[in-house]
Amino acid sequence: MDRKQVLHQFVQLYALQPERLSKQVRIEQALRQAITHQWPTGFRLPSHRALAESINVARQTLALAIATLLDEQLLKTAHGQGTWTSKPMAPSVVKTAIQLSRRAQRVLQGPGASTVQSGAFVPGIPDIAQFPMRKWRQLYASVTVPQNALLLSYSTGGYGPLKRAIREFLARWRNIHCDIEQIIITDGTHNGIELCAMALADVGDTVAMESPCYWGARNVFTATGLSIEMLPWFSDSGHVLPQTTGNIALAYLTGSHHYPLSVPTRAAHKQQLCDALSPTYVVEDDYEFTRDDHTNLLFDPNSERHLLVGSFSKMMFPGLRLGYLVVPRHLAGPMNRLRSELFREGRMLDQAVLAQFIFDGDLDTWCRRIQRDYLGRQQVLHDQLSSLPKVRNVSPPTSAISLCVEFEPGVNDVALAQALLKEHLIVRPLSPVCADKDSRTGLVMGVGMLSGETLVREAQRLRRCLELLLR
Repeated sequence: MDRKQVLHQFVQLYALQPERLSKQVRIEQALRQAITHQWPTGFRLPSHRALAESINVARQTLALAIATLLDEQLLKTAHGQGTWTSKPMAPSVVKTAIQLSRRAQRVLQGPGASTVQSGAFVPGIPDIAQFPMRKWRQLYASVTVPQNALLLSYSTGGYGPLKRAIREFLARWRNIHCDIEQIIITDGTHNGIELCAMALADVGDTVAMESPCYWGARNVFTATGLSIEMLPWFSDSGHVLPQTTGNIALAYLTGSHHYPLSVPTRAAHKQQLCDALSPTYVVEDDYEFTRDDHTNLLFDPNSERHLLVGSFSKMMFPGLRLGYLVVPRHLAGPMNRLRSELFREGRMLDQAVLAQFIFDGDLDTWCRRIQRDYLGRQQVLHDQLSSLPKVRNVSPPTSAISLCVEFEPGVNDVALAQALLKEHLIVRPLSPVCADKDSRTGLVMGVGMLSGETLVREAQRLRRCLELLLR
């Protein structure tokens, strides 16, 4: 790599860092990503003066960032010899027989959470830079007072005011009218799915899932010992039903907006599937939604076999890890007790802050604002990608954070994703979350991490990279 190319990569990575961070931290993260993913070990960096001038920062600011990476052993320097990359050697590991369970090994062999959770087009991450964190901090200060010491203890069935807030939120946004007792507070979507698997199925029972599927749910079902049957779903024709059906303990379905295809679902398709399979229970995951798409839900709060999984991570920020289950009335008591026995409820401070955030109307305001932004961002990305060669379909712009590009048969989406990663364009291939009999390929990407001119610039860069790779 020549000096000009290296400086260009550094400038690009620096521009991707959130502007709310200090310049020093942005430099640290840009250099860390370049050293980890793009520059080889022993590569000599351009001069400190050139690096600082390329992003218009003071040399002292750059020097502080360099010092941090020297401490992390990602860089080395010697007087008069410059600075060069030095990735730490992985510690030697004595090979021993694998002691993990077969279930754990199956989970680790499949697609999982990416180690890269920031960067252009990383899927599943909402816009955390614009979230009203000042209000969030103020609410923490307001609930953390001496008379609220009980918030530091275990909870029993979840924080009551948060359940009331969720009930009202569901009525406004999802047209769901349920009792407070039907709502179970969970530690996010995965925790809610795991509770359903533990409470409603035994090891070896079958769960029916859509293909493509949400990889996280498939991993949870695998880890809990369930047998998974994946049925391809197409937005125009519905599910491809098996010729013969056995006993289905659970049917796990996407909510009103399919993930990862990023298209609206249809309640009629779900009903046809349930009529054919007759599952004992139906779990619907309301992953992403808007205020007007509740008619796509099959969930009925008065049903004895329908459950709804929801989370605030995609609406607010991933680190919140709070969600909810809406369960049939006859399951509310047993499942609440089971949750307490298995997971020991807590996080009352977080629950109290979230409850007040909803009661004050801040969640509604935030959802309306950010969903308008997401719609515009998706339009930008859609316009750039829809005319690419070998592209069969690009999901229509919506208010969700995800977008999916489907390719013509034969395109290796896994290789594409790996090649884009080298350009620090973070996407997820579609084929690994499809059934063996579902040959679809594509790329799943997000719009939560980019906005404005940065989004336009990176969307154009993504298009140029894909044009070269696809041809």
